[in-house]
Amino acid sequence: MNPKLKQLLEFGIINIDKPSGPTSFNISDFFRKKLGLRKTSHFGTLDPKVTGVLPIALNRACKLTGYFIGHDKEYVGVMKIHENIDLKKLEKVIKEKFIGEITQLPPVKSRVKRVERQREIKSFEILEKNEKEILFQVKCQGGTYIRKLVHDLGEELGIGAHMLELRRINAGIFSEETSVNLYDFEKACEDEKELEKIIVPAETAIKKIHPVVEIKADNLKQIFTGKNIQKEDLVKEEKRKAGEIVSVFCENKFVGMYEVVDGYSFAKSKFVMQEIKQ
Repeated sequence: MNPKLKQLLEFGIINIDKPSGPTSFNISDFFRKKLGLRKTSHFGTLDPKVTGVLPIALNRACKLTGYFIGHDKEYVGVMKIHENIDLKKLEKVIKEKFIGEITQLPPVKSRVKRVERQREIKSFEILEKNEKEILFQVKCQGGTYIRKLVHDLGEELGIGAHMLELRRINAGIFSEETSVNLYDFEKACEDEKELEKIIVPAETAIKKIHPVVEIKADNLKQIFTGKNIQKEDLVKEEKRKAGEIVSVFCENKFVGMYEVVDGYSFAKSKFVMQEIKQ
């Protein structure tokens, strides 16, 4: 195996177009076995019948899952209302009750604790209506249950509604345009160069969602042991708020994820990336 591929498999992400049928865990575990990895994890569960964007973290990139999982998601789906109503009435209820911050109680079958939680709906558009079947598109905060959103809309309308189909088209920085289906993935496994092309370096992805802070190489050995980054370690002065999460790099190499602190130290480590041995 060439060094570049070895590094990508140790600290990379594959954006998969999940098919209908298998669970998100099944897909993640399939990748672990197929690539001979120690560990894989997915960024945000999709129900078995739901298709679309499912990023899979490889080996050490699994440590970054929490930094991606809460970002906005976007879906296209088909719902069925149980009685036909006027499109304008439907859009009016959506605008008044299902845009902005909403309260959701997770479905009975969900694995999380069933307590009410607030989620933000950024947009909820009706794309097409054919009698009782409605094509819709939703952009929302991570952790929003779309099946429950459709159910609650039906309850608000007083006619009932349920989801027929759902596809995730965006998950944070990952989109369906850059996703890979399982057939193309298995084909790529036969050629190292092709496999390289479909793996996103985790450090490239993390740059897109958390501010980048550059540090000097002087104290890198101590920093890799988990010591705080001091203000004199910085390449330039950084004005960051306490509690802010930043991605730290040294001479374009990823060092780790850090939380900005008050006082003499600049930031404390959340995850330090030890050097990958070739």
